[in-house]
Amino acid sequence: MSDTILELDKVSKSFGPVNVIKQVSVSIRPGKVQALLGENGAGKSTLIKMMSGVHQPDGGRILVDGRETVLPNTKAAEALGIATIHQELNLVPSMSVAENVLLGRTPRRFGLVNYPRLRRDARAALEVIGVDVDLDTPVGELGIARQQLVEIAKALSMDARMLILDEPTAALTGHEIDQLFRVVDDLKAKGVGMVFISHHLDEIARIADSVSVLRDGEFVAEVPADTEEDELVRLMVGRDIDNQFPRQTPRIGEPILEVDTLSSHGKFEDVSFTVRAGEVVGLAGLVGAGRTEVVRALAGADAIDSGAVRVDGRPLPLRNIAEAIRRGIGHVPESRKSQGLVLDGSVGENLGLATLRSTSRLGLADRAGQRRRAGEVAEKLRIRMADLDQPIRNLSGGNQQKAVFGRWVLAGSKVLLLDEPTRGVDVGAKVEIYNIINEITAAGGAVLMVSSELPEVLGMSDRILVMSGGRLAGELPRTATQDEVMALAVSHVDDSLTENAIGHLEHDTSRSDKETP
Repeated sequence: MSDTILELDKVSKSFGPVNVIKQVSVSIRPGKVQALLGENGAGKSTLIKMMSGVHQPDGGRILVDGRETVLPNTKAAEALGIATIHQELNLVPSMSVAENVLLGRTPRRFGLVNYPRLRRDARAALEVIGVDVDLDTPVGELGIARQQLVEIAKALSMDARMLILDEPTAALTGHEIDQLFRVVDDLKAKGVGMVFISHHLDEIARIADSVSVLRDGEFVAEVPADTEEDELVRLMVGRDIDNQFPRQTPRIGEPILEVDTLSSHGKFEDVSFTVRAGEVVGLAGLVGAGRTEVVRALAGADAIDSGAVRVDGRPLPLRNIAEAIRRGIGHVPESRKSQGLVLDGSVGENLGLATLRSTSRLGLADRAGQRRRAGEVAEKLRIRMADLDQPIRNLSGGNQQKAVFGRWVLAGSKVLLLDEPTRGVDVGAKVEIYNIINEITAAGGAVLMVSSELPEVLGMSDRILVMSGGRLAGELPRTATQDEVMALAVSHVDDSLTENAIGHLEHDTSRSDKETP
């Protein structure tokens, strides 16, 4: 009997001329959690897609229970007990919890759904992981943490003995992560093997048994899970990163962005602040405090009820994205995939979206000029890609995020509105993004940055504004502590604040400053 569930033996994978995996070996053992670490683009996603039957290796072998095996598709992998819990969950929101647990395998009797058996089987799967939830509740009404546990129950109902967890904690609060990790511990005790990918290094020692590190598609090392974080970072990026937050001392100039008593019913009220040339102003607060809503209103994406905004002293028409862009406002939204990118477009097309109209001639797009300028920005920002024609959906998360930044660099934006600018980005790409911010402010630009990671807010902001309950609760200097930010963040919150929102900030304040996907 083999001591491994699944083994990748010197597997390689290329897409066109790009060799993304080069003779990598990884083993998954019963009752053990194998963490996969590496920068964006290191090959982690491709590797787990080979484990789950999405991609087949060009070279090397896949062994299941010690026997060489071909996994032509995900069904074949699932039949062998290999299931993947994706960051973007594969559930149907309008269907009940029970129906989702047995999705695609609904029990029938005489051609009709056998509801008693459906409920019995779903409840049994949920009981394995200790989840008590109403089986008739539409899964879309559950929080993301419980949806994730439903996804795990679904996998276990298929007799999964190996789970691939792809950034399972990215959208969870501290309390929810503790619940998930208790489930993982129980599954380990039952002999389930797991692959764990996370961009938070502090989680590795807590949940993993060992760590496989990838760099540029190559296997670097397998190390114990309690390896020091500095060493893990060095293995991932190939160098020491001495300064996680390389904020340069700015030369503060005149006000560029002035916000005067801005209000939007049910979202935020009487918000006023100023951002000056050369300055990064952080915007902190709990989930639901109104930070994203303020940024979207300034970008022209959402309507407001009252108030005024001035750019360089001139009134800015609101709810007009095109005018905001023309006046030099760039917006890096919270979700790059759903709000910041055209995923079916190329890298070059996405870089040029903000300048397509302004550079056109006689109503015709300046395609040659757009391509030349996009190439210059891609090189400047070190976007890793095959070429400008590569579909942007095929880039790693960090390179996608740099492309969103590059759009506004190309447009020459002087006010940059950043909403969670480094979410899902590895430690090396984070430093590169911080250096882009430094370059923008050094050139006289202004940055307003929303971030749920308090170390990032404190490390990269020159001043910090804290929102609470849809209002500005106060302003702090960059020398402020996390406790001071927390005190302001809860100062205007009424009894309706959910534990989830407070847990989110508590979770972020407990994060290690060194992170990677």
